[in-house]
Amino acid sequence: MAFDGITISCLKDELRNTLLQGRIYKIAQPEKDELLLTIKTSGGQHRLVISASASLPLVYLTDKNKPSPLTAPGFCMLLRKHLQNGRITDITQPSLERILIFTIEHLDEMGDLCKKKLIVELMGKHSNIIFCKEDGTILDSIKHISSAVSSLREVLPGREYFIPETSQKADPLSTTKEEFFSLIYDQPADCFKALYSSYTGLSPFMAHELCYRGGGNCQGSSFSLTQTDKESLYLQFTSLMEQIKEGNYQPVILYEHNQPKEYSAVLITSYPLEQCRFISSISALLEQYYEEKSVVTRIRQKSVDLRKIVQTALERNIKKYDLQLRQMEDTKKRETYKVYGELLTAYGYQVPQGSKNTVVNNYYTGVDITIPLDPDLSAIDNAKKYFEKYNKLKRTYEALSTLTVQVKEEIDHLESISNALDIALKEEDLIQIKEELMETGYIKRKGNTKKQRFTSKPFHYVSSDGFHMYVGKNNYQNEELTFKFASGNDWWFHAKSVPGSHVIVKAEGRELTDLAFEEAGKLAAYYSKGRDQEKIEIDYTLKKNIKKPAGAKPGFVVYYTNYSLFMDADISALTLIE
Repeated sequence: MAFDGITISCLKDELRNTLLQGRIYKIAQPEKDELLLTIKTSGGQHRLVISASASLPLVYLTDKNKPSPLTAPGFCMLLRKHLQNGRITDITQPSLERILIFTIEHLDEMGDLCKKKLIVELMGKHSNIIFCKEDGTILDSIKHISSAVSSLREVLPGREYFIPETSQKADPLSTTKEEFFSLIYDQPADCFKALYSSYTGLSPFMAHELCYRGGGNCQGSSFSLTQTDKESLYLQFTSLMEQIKEGNYQPVILYEHNQPKEYSAVLITSYPLEQCRFISSISALLEQYYEEKSVVTRIRQKSVDLRKIVQTALERNIKKYDLQLRQMEDTKKRETYKVYGELLTAYGYQVPQGSKNTVVNNYYTGVDITIPLDPDLSAIDNAKKYFEKYNKLKRTYEALSTLTVQVKEEIDHLESISNALDIALKEEDLIQIKEELMETGYIKRKGNTKKQRFTSKPFHYVSSDGFHMYVGKNNYQNEELTFKFASGNDWWFHAKSVPGSHVIVKAEGRELTDLAFEEAGKLAAYYSKGRDQEKIEIDYTLKKNIKKPAGAKPGFVVYYTNYSLFMDADISALTLIE
């Protein structure tokens, strides 16, 4: 989700309500492109993070502090000189631009009251924090932009500050119906693209939302819309702008598969309501969203090496398995060669020397068959040749019958490890997976490296009607849950014929409700490789019916008595206990 003009408008309202008339108590620069302001107001002390990071520009209120360098950078020292104990008198946003302007009143060296502006531009790689006089003269900026870097505008001390007109976008808060129809419907483009390319502050995500609100026909080209479609889209657009003018926001994080997908300052109707998690403030939303996102990203980065090892081994075993299956297909001819040899042995006396084939009666079926012959060999020698082919293919078949089972088990095991990597959320989750790869020989244990202490625990959910449900994060946890944690009358769930987690539902002497069975099935579907399917078949049975074959891989079980159900992977109704 882009940090768009609507999000910044919501943030502006929150900051105005919280920080206006507050005094800047501390100024720190914990990162080269980030400020941390501590502001005292009548309502208490607040910390404001202002980041001009090219990858993640943000402004939000936080309770957390950050360590700062022992020697403050020059920009930070300049702000301390001018703004320490300054009072925030205004916070504005020009139109729906991705810009926040803090007006700060302070005393200069002579004791006279004067004003300065701290301008925060949140524009991706062009983000900046610019410190200006009241008349717009730049005093300094956290990033210096010379003419060699940008031909549109220099951001250097002494230059005049202005907002560069790079896209000629219209102001959505003051547009007229005539302007809207001209900008959106007089160009040969999809409506959503016309919206975000014509109006400032609108991201592609919000443009899609407006088209969705306007109706299905609004998703296409503006030339294909009827007058009714056009009126509907304009109505939704003006409704959203009125909502922004009135400050009627609903900060919400949108989740897919229990992971943050998008966020918005207003309600998003194109997502199911059960995927929406409403947050009390836009600052809390930004902090939570990017914190959760960074966890997923960090774990993905830390698991890259493990994923590469698993994927390489998986590809090698799949190739081996495919080759073995083709060889198995070839061995199907062995019984035919055996019959040829037996028939030639029985009828060889009547086959003329030098024949290229012979027709004899197959006494197994009573039907005549044609047997190809090598004309340079006698019938008996041809029979011996067929027996040799039969015996060779028979030996190949017997060897492959064992090998294919072993390789298929190895593929299933590697798939299960891959699934464990997909659902890992913490570094300690990766430790057990790495240990399993060491135990199975995919990673060499260095020197006298000892087995690490495991601190990762299974997921613990509570169903809608109060049943405790546990989900293994990896094969070790699956085995622990099933054979050590669960009792005989607890229920066991697993996705059918798909790598996935073991799910244990503690019965605790009660009969499971239909809802509990369904929600446990959803957990088994969600924590499996089939989570993206619309429906997936789930096997479930009492734990006492689950057995582990001797010598089997961790987490591998067999069962012969079970029930089945088809479930989706929506687990939004379940409560995860940390």
